[in-house]
Amino acid sequence: MLFGRKISFDENDFKSVVSACSAGNSQAQRLLYKQFFGYAKSICLRYTSTTEEAEEVLNEGFLKVFNNIDRYDANHPFKAWLRTIMVNTAISYYRKHKKYNEDMVSLEDAPYPRFDEDVVSQITANEILELIQEIKPIYKNVFLLYVVDGYNHREIAEMLEINEATVRSHYVRARARLQHLIKKYYPHLFPSDWAVKSFKGNEN
Repeated sequence: MLFGRKISFDENDFKSVVSACSAGNSQAQRLLYKQFFGYAKSICLRYTSTTEEAEEVLNEGFLKVFNNIDRYDANHPFKAWLRTIMVNTAISYYRKHKKYNEDMVSLEDAPYPRFDEDVVSQITANEILELIQEIKPIYKNVFLLYVVDGYNHREIAEMLEINEATVRSHYVRARARLQHLIKKYYPHLFPSDWAVKSFKGNEN
């Protein structure tokens, strides 16, 4: 039970903290929450549209962490286990509160420009994550799951309850939209003849 019994633990011994959390020690749970709060919230913010949504996902995610912490395998990094829970919680939140038909768009909705990896490499990961927030939620989630959190297309299809071909299409459109945003906010990174080359590249 969350914030329950008091079991002694050593705050400098992570295994003892986890054991105390598993036993329902409220102080250990608060310590763990405080230690990983920033990391967990950064994940939730990536997959949600507002701070309020992120906080809902964060709270639900930590509740799952404490309710299932006895399943954590100490042979694996705790952060990886925590990340999986937070990502899955965020995706569940999305499925519950978003209507897919509001995110689905026609084939003409987004262009398919030549994706220039050299240009993308010139901006930081944080700058890319900021731009991603301007992309449609379904595209954003596919991009984040694939690029940031390392899920493959089949796994993403299962998580989002869509088919693999749709996942691939959403990923391509996410990249296209990302490049459009990079060109909008960082025009100096693109050569003057880039648009012409991009158009010709799409004809092949």
